[in-house]
Amino acid sequence: MAIELLIFWTLIPFLLFVSAFFAASETAITAASRAKIHQLTRDGDERAKIIKDLQSDLGLSISALLLGATFFNTLSVSSATALLIRILGQEGVVYASLLMGVLIIIYAEVAPKIIAVQNPENFLLRSAKILRILFIILRPILNLINFIARLSLRIFGVKISNTQTSHATLEELRGVIDLHHGPGDDTADERAMLKSILDLGSVQVSEIMTHRKNVTMLDAGDPPEKIVSFILQSPFTRFPIWKDDPENVVGVINAKALLRAVKAQPEGLKDLDILSVAHKPWFVPDSTDLLEQLKAFRDRHEHFAIVVDEYGALQGIVTLEDILEEIVGEISDEHDITVKGVRPQSDGSFIIDGNVTIRDLKRQFEWDLPDEVASTLAGLILYEVRRIADVGQVFILHGFRFEILRKQRNQITLIRVSPPQVQENND
Repeated sequence: MAIELLIFWTLIPFLLFVSAFFAASETAITAASRAKIHQLTRDGDERAKIIKDLQSDLGLSISALLLGATFFNTLSVSSATALLIRILGQEGVVYASLLMGVLIIIYAEVAPKIIAVQNPENFLLRSAKILRILFIILRPILNLINFIARLSLRIFGVKISNTQTSHATLEELRGVIDLHHGPGDDTADERAMLKSILDLGSVQVSEIMTHRKNVTMLDAGDPPEKIVSFILQSPFTRFPIWKDDPENVVGVINAKALLRAVKAQPEGLKDLDILSVAHKPWFVPDSTDLLEQLKAFRDRHEHFAIVVDEYGALQGIVTLEDILEEIVGEISDEHDITVKGVRPQSDGSFIIDGNVTIRDLKRQFEWDLPDEVASTLAGLILYEVRRIADVGQVFILHGFRFEILRKQRNQITLIRVSPPQVQENND
């Protein structure tokens, strides 16, 4: 009996330890940051390269680890049962089942996974060479098992796809960004900028452009003195110029180019040809996405474009600064990002202009409002209620309370917005 007890207390802990190693490796390989492993690989760490290879075929790697853990768990239970039967007789079957069940759950499953999840990258780097050897040994068996499993699933009509769509990858990356937290007050700004970069390909120029009604334009028929005086008093540096009809944009004037032309006219501005100073306008469709437009700005070395719709009608203008601000937000000082047209109130609500974009509000306040159906706050209300709202009307949309404060003709121009937390406090 003494020999059986010695074997029991030597063999069983060893088998449980090996099983625990497989269980910890399974947790570590799924919890480890692929970005961190990729960076270590680029830095020349050979162990990280092994882990990267294992993560590249994650399904097969996890199958190998599960196979190892299952094998050693089964071996430990059968060994413990055989030894306890020799020690206690047939009652050893019951004791072996109870004892090994507890030991496996605690020491071969829960405890090693807790250890591995604390620092999965470090655990994998220490175990990389062992894992590579085990994977090489088990790969033929795994290929056979996977073939049988896939064949069985195919018989039952289950389709297996090995491809991962780019949409799924982007959603995963957005989820990682949402979960990003760090010290200081800049974390929310970092999350907003990272998500804005990912969204460049799905946001159209029409959503961020300056609408034609807000564009400062010049009439080519005005006297040169009037145009020069106007430009000198304006805060802008580029101006669309039209001829005969505001829809007929014939050029874009750069303030610096105009000043150089003025300097070249020492005898006065009467003979200054304004259109000769302007350069040819660049028209872009309002359906162009921001990523494409950003590349176009870079390739053409341009900062300014005229936006038109599918019929060629003038819609507004878009600048390189507009796209950059879509990423970083409008910076009012060294630390704070503010949204123009938003005025916080003492009761926690906000007085917001109707033309403020939903994306700016989401970036600044991380509000959960949809920006797929409308680009501005007024547009969202019109889309949701399906009619022209009247002053004084109140709507509860997406958990927010919207009160129409002012409208001009059929356009909502001022709204009081109460976020969900403000409503809960008032209740």
